[in-house]
Amino acid sequence: MHRYLLAAIASTFLAASAGEAQQPYAGLEARPIKALSEQQIADLKAGRGMGLALAAELNGYPGPIHLLELSDKVGLSDQQRAQITSLFEAMKADAVPLGEKLLALETDLDAQFKNHTVTAESLKGTTATIGEVQAALRNTHLKYHLSTVALLAPAQIKHYEALRGYSRGGQEGHQGTHH
Repeated sequence: MHRYLLAAIASTFLAASAGEAQQPYAGLEARPIKALSEQQIADLKAGRGMGLALAAELNGYPGPIHLLELSDKVGLSDQQRAQITSLFEAMKADAVPLGEKLLALETDLDAQFKNHTVTAESLKGTTATIGEVQAALRNTHLKYHLSTVALLAPAQIKHYEALRGYSRGGQEGHQGTHH
């Protein structure tokens, strides 16, 4: 009797676990753009980086907004602060329209599937355009990290990295020139 009871309990447990494993997207069907979370949509609208510039950020090329947040602790001069503020404003002016374009394209892709109007040809064109906009958006964020590092002294970069909690295992960063 105990064997049958244990088997029934195990069977119920396994069925419940399998059901949960088969439902990782449950609830996401209510999203306005199925492929993007609310946070991703907000980040795209605001021109935030969303980790697109991690290759720069984690290799000694600080981002403008993060530098401005730590400007006093990093020891930015008034001139550096003004230059980095200008870079941040330019980055945002470039990134926001690209984010809006990406949102429009993702909305279109979502609608094609929702309305069952998607074809192999429309899918190929839409995803190719999405890829181009994603690449342009990533380039935008990375190029401002590249521009920002040129305004900093090596000691400021090291201090910035320490404040952000980065450890590059003793590796030296880029070999660019800075002030």
